[in-house]
Amino acid sequence: MIRLFVALALPEHVRLRLEGLRGGLPGARWQSAEQMHLTLRFVGEVDGGAFREIRDALAHVEAEAFSLTLEGVGHFPPRGRIRILWAGVAPNPALNRLRERTEAIVTGLGFEPDGRNYAPHVTLARFASRVPAHRLQEFLSYHGPYSSGPFPVRSFELFSSHLGAGGATYEVEASYPLAPAPLGDE
Repeated sequence: MIRLFVALALPEHVRLRLEGLRGGLPGARWQSAEQMHLTLRFVGEVDGGAFREIRDALAHVEAEAFSLTLEGVGHFPPRGRIRILWAGVAPNPALNRLRERTEAIVTGLGFEPDGRNYAPHVTLARFASRVPAHRLQEFLSYHGPYSSGPFPVRSFELFSSHLGAGGATYEVEASYPLAPAPLGDE
């Protein structure tokens, strides 16, 4: 069985800036730069046949390249004990179209629809225990204005996830180029 998800790989300079946000929250299991990505669709555990079907079908996604900006920080869930700290994404219709098209491909292969509202984000840290409220507020206040600045998105990837004692490691199984954007649209 292979654990799969479809995502955008982030440029190294963006991942390194995100990694620079780490610190100041007790109990946080911070993501490394190598673990940071923007998920379009989590697929889950599949066998080899389904893996090949998904890998091949995603090549039929038609979408144009676009620019993306990460901005702000927040957490899930919005109330109660937080589990995930994230960097947000500026509203982006091209990202939403790409997400809808990947969702259509995956559900078209017989997988259950995601069912959740899509909230694009990059996971910065995970928490198993309660975070002191004052520390969380300090972190959010200090890092709230975070912005990556725009960066080009020219492809999306199919990743496999391998869970281990040190956390998950991700491997790009296939990369899918996006069509060049018309001049002035990127």
